[in-house]
Amino acid sequence: MNAVLRTEDLRALHVLPVLPYAYDALQPVISRQTVLCHYTKHHRECVVQLNALLEGTALAQLPLEALLRRTAGKAECAAIFDAAVQAWNHSFYWRCLAPHGGNRVPLALSQKIKAAFGSLDGLKGALARAAIEQFGSGWVWLVLDGAELRVRTTAARDDPLPGHVRPLLVLDVWEHAYYLDYQDRRAEYVRAVLDGLVNWEFAAANLN
Repeated sequence: MNAVLRTEDLRALHVLPVLPYAYDALQPVISRQTVLCHYTKHHRECVVQLNALLEGTALAQLPLEALLRRTAGKAECAAIFDAAVQAWNHSFYWRCLAPHGGNRVPLALSQKIKAAFGSLDGLKGALARAAIEQFGSGWVWLVLDGAELRVRTTAARDDPLPGHVRPLLVLDVWEHAYYLDYQDRRAEYVRAVLDGLVNWEFAAANLN
């Protein structure tokens, strides 16, 4: 399988989650090389750093979402919060992708998309615009805000779980998510993912 766990990881509370598909399953949109680099290096380093920061602290046994909520907005916990954000966001991102994803959207989500954006193409356009306009590294989200769908962006250190919204889907627009495959063509990467890899079943499940 794709697990990249070492002996020391098994003693830690936070571990690198197993990918739900093979390293090459997202080709040709995202290459095996990019998934390996992104997952086994960048994502893993977030988890390793988080565990190192937590060692010996009163926060060490908190699950990841509880840790985010406990440390958000607290200057003395900024480093822990930053590492936790990246660990949580990456774990969520991998589940938002699926081989041969794309345009089949479950009915409940499809109805909400039509109400908020007019059509699936309208939503894709809104996500793409947000991704292109995001300055520097960050994340582009489809969220449920009350009863309505909205597109929002977050920077590297922003809280992915503010109390008033529920994340449904995220796109990673850090350069390490696409640069090996697309260089500086972020818009091309985003469009390719939206047209070919979105796990709409996962997004729909997050409505509940």
